[in-house]
Amino acid sequence: MADAQPFDAALRRRRHARAAPGFAEVDFLHRLMADELHERIAMVARSFESVLDLGGPVSLSWPPVTAQRHLVTAKLSPVAKADLVCDEQYLPFADASFDLVVSAGALTTVNDLPGALAGIRRVLRPDGLFLASFVGGMSLVELRACLLEAEAAITGGAGSHTAPMVEASAAAGLLGRAGFAMPVADVERVQLRYASLFGLLDDLTAMGARSVLARRRPLRRDVLMEAARRFAAMADGGKTAVTVEIIHMAGWAPGPGQPVPKAPGSATTSLAAALQRRV
Repeated sequence: MADAQPFDAALRRRRHARAAPGFAEVDFLHRLMADELHERIAMVARSFESVLDLGGPVSLSWPPVTAQRHLVTAKLSPVAKADLVCDEQYLPFADASFDLVVSAGALTTVNDLPGALAGIRRVLRPDGLFLASFVGGMSLVELRACLLEAEAAITGGAGSHTAPMVEASAAAGLLGRAGFAMPVADVERVQLRYASLFGLLDDLTAMGARSVLARRRPLRRDVLMEAARRFAAMADGGKTAVTVEIIHMAGWAPGPGQPVPKAPGSATTSLAAALQRRV
């Protein structure tokens, strides 16, 4: 059907629930995203009195870098410590409720990302700031290639086993179309190294990050073993490098005295420079 959702939200919640007890052992990517957001918020020389933390599968503590007076934590999974659990596409807050919205790792598998961004823009006060980090772009390209090549070699076709991701080049344009002023996006590339494909899959499972595609094809054992062989063949020094791209994005709710935003997709300024202009 044309209106079918790409991701299974209920499955995502179940994966997060199963991952929650041991998530602290594999939360390195979420911690990296949170640390980066902390640094970028600290670059803005103003206080944010009302903050919405629209987080991922776990609660993240925010240090007192914003002199914040009121913090609301909204999560996607009921197993995470939060003030409320909600769908990031349907935020249950009044218009202009927050000065700052931050999100670490929650936007990777959103069914309607433009709609979610429009909702975030709606709950921001004039001249409020939105900052987010999430996995996207060409992340896990090595895993994708091994699975596709293995399945094509064995079955003559290829199914969907990994999720589509937002390209870094499109992120600023999405913000612009959602009504944000001065939308900018950066991409940070992180390389992880694994001795086997199964070690990578174990970490993805422990993170609650395995595929939540609504239409996914079961992975046959012979295809998985062939993918593992191909993954091992890519090793250098006994381990295979795996790429993760983290997209950092920022946008301001329009306010008095702001520059007029450029056309969607035209942003070329770095995220750090855009934040420094606002200090």
